Amino acid sequence: GNPLPVPLCTMNTYLFIYYLIQFCGHSWIFTNMIIRFLSFGKDSLADTFYSIGLVMRLCQSLSILELLHILVGIEENRFLPRFLQITERIIILFVVITSQEEVQGKYVVCVLFFLWNLLDVVRYTYCMLSVSGTYYGALTWLNYTLWIPVYPLSILAKAFAIYESLPYFESFGTYSIKLPFPVALSIYFPYILKLYLAMLFVGMYFITTYLCSERKAHLGASYIKEKRS
Repeated sequence: GNPLPVPLCTMNTYLFIYYLIQFCGHSWIFTNMIIRFLSFGKDSLADTFYSIGLVMRLCQSLSILELLHILVGIEENRFLPRFLQITERIIILFVVITSQEEVQGKYVVCVLFFLWNLLDVVRYTYCMLSVSGTYYGALTWLNYTLWIPVYPLSILAKAFAIYESLPYFESFGTYSIKLPFPVALSIYFPYILKLYLAMLFVGMYFITTYLCSERKAHLGASYIKEKRS
């Protein structure tokens, strides 16, 4: 017999477990945020990071594996757009929010986490079912449409988080370094953040173009007909 279906089956099982872990993590964060908001109202927003920050960091760190999945060919995705999406989140979460305690209590962190998790709960549900060969037209439509309002809002929230963090990076000098003579080079981190802020919107153009092409490919009449048959 042909030995190829075994590794394919193994890969699908691995991907299913990976998506399931991500789905559980993001669902937990999403549910936690909603329950806390319904229970404590606006008071819950300020300590969002303290209650769910760890799980959020774990889920985002784990998402780096998706780049490996693309490189080894077990996940169908283009590398650069996914790389930009993941690095954007890693930089905002670990560099901007985690390093500055004053930023962690800002409302923008709660908004950002809500938008990320809204997209991810839908995305990982869709990926999990796709890998197991299950197709729902409504879920496919939602997966390739939800980003249209949510992704630009998340970029604005990221930009606002950077803007809010700048005074703290300026006053505390976090990540700013001054190299001694003979190099005599000083790196002022707020300048790097401002440069990154501009790059964020350049990256948004590439990611939006990619997401539009993905939507066209997956919501086209021929693709839907093929999946239903």
